[in-house]
This record gives sequence, structure tokens and C-alpha cells, in this order.
Amino acid sequence: MLRATGLTRRYGGVTALSEVDIVLAPGEVHAVVGENGAGKSTLVKILSGVLRPDAGALSLNGAPVTFSSAGDAVGRGVSLVAQELAVFPDLTVVENLFPLDAPRRGPLLSFRRMAARAAPVLAELGLDVPLDARAGSLSLADQQLLEIGRALLRDPAVLILDEPTSALPSEAVDRLMVVLRKLVSRGVAVLYVSHFIEEVLRIAGRVTVLRDGRAVLAGVDTASVDLDGVVTAMLGDRKLTSYERRPVDPDRPPAVVVDDLAVAVAPGEIVGLAGLQGAGHLTVLAMLSGRARGRVNGAAAPRSPRAAVRAGTAFVPSDRKRYGLMLDKPVWQNTSVVAWLALGRGGRWLRRRAHVSAARSLVTRLRISGTPDDLVSSLSGGNQQKVVVAKWLLSDPALLLLDDPTRGVDVGVRAEMHGVIAAMAAEGKPVLLASTDLAELCELCDRVLVFQRGRVVARLTRAELSERALSVAMNAGFTA
Repeated sequence: MLRATGLTRRYGGVTALSEVDIVLAPGEVHAVVGENGAGKSTLVKILSGVLRPDAGALSLNGAPVTFSSAGDAVGRGVSLVAQELAVFPDLTVVENLFPLDAPRRGPLLSFRRMAARAAPVLAELGLDVPLDARAGSLSLADQQLLEIGRALLRDPAVLILDEPTSALPSEAVDRLMVVLRKLVSRGVAVLYVSHFIEEVLRIAGRVTVLRDGRAVLAGVDTASVDLDGVVTAMLGDRKLTSYERRPVDPDRPPAVVVDDLAVAVAPGEIVGLAGLQGAGHLTVLAMLSGRARGRVNGAAAPRSPRAAVRAGTAFVPSDRKRYGLMLDKPVWQNTSVVAWLALGRGGRWLRRRAHVSAARSLVTRLRISGTPDDLVSSLSGGNQQKVVVAKWLLSDPALLLLDDPTRGVDVGVRAEMHGVIAAMAAEGKPVLLASTDLAELCELCDRVLVFQRGRVVARLTRAELSERALSVAMNAGFTA
């Protein structure tokens, strides 16, 4: 359906993609994996018309093609669902689904026809939201499904999905897998970019592994490789970072108690928060970070995010671009913003040299691919997430709140981030971790609290933790 030959793309003196070939066949899912910065995003942008290659060629249905823009690619049947969400927050759900080609009745938009076309697609995705709701009011997971629905409404011949499940809870992932199988049965060619390798091996027929801009495995049958083989191809000689979790004394008094929700965490303990969408587990983070009212440690919760920061609370949000970063600023300004602006450390005047020096140390410590002077917008998703964590490390927080901290990062970065989290816990800092990645909860947490309808329904110790046990606890007795 879509063939790329010898794709090469350079940014200044850096070669982001070098002579990459890829074939997307009708009725097949072809996965692309690789570390952050391996060239995946550049490949996706070229195939979807966002970028033009410096060398190489594309053919669509056997005929040479050059996309002049993303809109041109869409018009030719190639649709992209990007990793970074592109919803219009002030428009309604239905307006987001038909941004350019809305059905009309004469000169006016026809809401009834839009609703009729959208309903079966949204039902298939399990997205049950009012069509007249503002898109900005939806959860991150629902916004992700909204973007996928927009792409499906175009009835594409080629569908490119870049990290489509990074913000989705497990039940939404399962629904998306069913939808993809239906698309494949209709002959759609799917390019599936993901950091979840187990997911890739389950859904894809073939896989291409990129490393340093080159295809080190090109279109191999997924039946011929396993998880270890793919990880080895991704990392080359580099090994995954290992870390140790120290046992936590169960008799230590809690450092933080969320009175209203019966949640307590001891110094040095990592407590997981799990639940289906809207179960109430994220309310814990909202209270502690000054975004919701409640009672903490017998008193009123922080009245604002600024008050929470001044009380020593660090909050790493799931949506880093909207809430965690200043994309148009360099790395050093992002890493210094909490310690200097919010906490007033380092004096009243901006001392650029000192801030750059501190940022350089963090860049080295967290293996951020970039320099303190690079704009954050120029970094890969995984490196952007490291910058979010770096700014809190510099502030030396007393409490660490994490909401999907490894969303959209590769296995190498994920292991590094887990090492940083474990190290902060080892220093005696209490950690609360909410994650849609059940494996992450099992790997990191000393125990996990499972929520339904705003209350804790299960408490799983480390010895009891497994993905199956979490899934059962999250869904047990649940009716919509």
C-alpha cells in the first residue's frame, strides 16, 4: 500500500534517519520500535506528509508519490494519529471529529449528520462522551480516543498510529486492539509505533527496529523474534539500567495521610494508585498537589499548586506538554523554574551561569540527549519527560507525586526513570505513583491501592502484586 525506500533526513549536522526502507502492506500491522531519538518520529512525519526527506522515495499503491503536506497525505488516504495530542480544547467533541470536512445542509453545518457518522465509530472505540462537550474537558485517555476516532472517520487506506496507547487504561487498549483487527480485516495498512514491546509482538505481523536513525531489523516477522531480541536490537551494546528497591519497614509511621480517602504513605515507601478511568485514584494526587479540596495530615489540603510546591510537593503530570514544560524555553530555564521562581532559591536575580551549570549536571545525571541551551521542543518525548523530572530533582522535594511518569518513553528511559524514582524513595521520600501501566506498578511499588467510585476497594502488598491481580481488583464487581 505504502512503500518507502532509502529515506534520509538531516537536521543540521545530525542525521535523524539514514537510508530506511519500510513496506506497509494491505491488511497488516507493521510495528516500528526504537529508543527515544532513534528516528521513529522523523519516519512517521515523512510517511504522513509533515516532512519531506532529504533523500529517498515514497510510492502509494505502486505509484511514486510526493506529499506536499499532511493534508495532502490525508487526501490520498494516509491518516496519522500523532503521539502529541492535537485536539482543539475549546471546540466540541463533534467539531473535533470534523475539523475540515464537516457534513453540511446547504451552507450550514449539519450536527445531525455529524452525529450519525460519528456515533458508530465512537461506540466501536468505547468513547462514551457527549458530542457537545468541550474537548478540553475530556480526560487525556478520552482525548487520545477522540484523535483515533477522527482518523477512522476519514476511512483511511493507511493508518499511522504513533504511541496510540500511551495514555490509555488497559480496558481502552483492549478495545483499540479489537478495532485494529477489524481494520486489518478490511484491508487497511497500519503502521504502529509503540514503546510497549509486548503489545507490539501481540498485535503486529512484522516489526522494524530503529537505532540511531538506521533500521537494524527491517520488517521481520514478529513470530521470529521475542522480547529480549527486540530490546537487544534497540539498545545495541548498551544495557538496561538496574536498580534495587530497599524493603520498607511496615511499622514506620506515615509521612503523608490523605484523610478523606484513607490513603497513607510512609517515608521511603512507593505506594501505587490504580483504578479504571474516573475511579477516584487521581483525586489523591489532585488533593496533594493543590488542585482539589480535601484534608491532608489532619488539616486542609494545599489551596493551590503554588502552595503545594512551597510545602515541598513535586508533581510530575501525565501530560508533560500542557502542564510540565515550557516548550519554547531552553532546558536550563525549565530545570530552574521550580527551585528559583517558585521556591526563591538562588537569590532575586537570574544568575544564568549557575542555572546552566546545574542543568548541565542534571543532563549528565539523567542522560538527557541535548544541551542546557537546547529548546525543550526540539527534544524527543523521552528526553522531555526527563526534563520534567529534572526540575523537581533540583528542588529537592519532600513528597513525590507521579502520574504516568514513563508515558511515551522507551524501555531504556523507562528503566532509568525507575532508577531515579527508587533512588528518591531510598533517600526517605514518600512516593505516590498512579500509572496506566500495570507492569510499572508491579515493578516499583511496595503496595498498591485500588480504587472504585472514589474509595479504596483493595490493598495489594508487594507479595500479592501482579498485573492479573491488579486487573481483577480494578474490575471486580464493577458495573458501568
